[in-house]
Amino acid sequence: MASPSTALVGLDPRPGVPKPDPILVVDDVERRFGGLTAVDVEHLEVQRGVITALIGPNGAGKTTLFNLVTGFDRPSSGSWTFDGRSMSNVNAAKTSRAGMVRTFQLTKALSRMTVLDNMRLGARDQPGENMLAALARPLWRRREQEITAKADELLVRFKLDHLRDEFAGSLSGGQRKLLEMARALMSDPVMVMLDEPMAGVNPALTQSLLGHVQALRDEGMTVLFVEHDMHMVRHISDWVVVMAEGRVVAEGPPEGVMADPAVIDAYLGAHHDTDLGDDALLADEVIEQLEHEAQVEEEEHHGKQS
Repeated sequence: MASPSTALVGLDPRPGVPKPDPILVVDDVERRFGGLTAVDVEHLEVQRGVITALIGPNGAGKTTLFNLVTGFDRPSSGSWTFDGRSMSNVNAAKTSRAGMVRTFQLTKALSRMTVLDNMRLGARDQPGENMLAALARPLWRRREQEITAKADELLVRFKLDHLRDEFAGSLSGGQRKLLEMARALMSDPVMVMLDEPMAGVNPALTQSLLGHVQALRDEGMTVLFVEHDMHMVRHISDWVVVMAEGRVVAEGPPEGVMADPAVIDAYLGAHHDTDLGDDALLADEVIEQLEHEAQVEEEEHHGKQS
């Protein structure tokens, strides 16, 4: 059986290019904050069953677009569909139940709850959340056992089982990233959206996270992630979408998109005096700029925590 990523072979690498089997389709979505337009995406399609990277300079609108399509923010205008269903202005809880879940750049683990309890929170269909049902233990006990068993399986998979009964607040930054990804899988999503999964992660856990992201795709899920780590982008992405100043300025396979003049312009400024013939050199310059921005963001992040 052919891999879903083979469907992307031969596509015209241009902004808004139609995909053979898109799971997420965005049309004319704008988000304005006063006089600032943070997002202005005319058309974007995300192919089902592949790993798509969303990259761009700081302030390009990547996380804002994430917030919009996952229901954490409302657009000024525009619409989008997920798996053929209109999701415009659907709140975050309903978006998650539809099968689209996300993680955050700054992890959202509940630090005064155990790792296991954090996992349990991510599960669907919990009868104990109903006030009347909660009073009758037999109505929710069996479901709670099922949820706990699933949580334990995922903790083993993400190598967090030895921390099962520890408070989430005691975990390292990388372990919290793993916990958030594992918790997202508790709801059996169709599409997982990861916002800078490598931010603040030490090198020892980086390879583990890379493997987990690839495993999601191999299991049939769609992955869309925001990332500054160009090693990760080039290593695991099937397709790359580039944003700048709120717009999609380029799309294409990872090996070619870095040499796109629009991408070079977005990261390095006007390039009319640059020799565009040396694609490899230009790609390296873009990558260096991305890695510099990632380092600055990480230092700022650690500064806020200290």
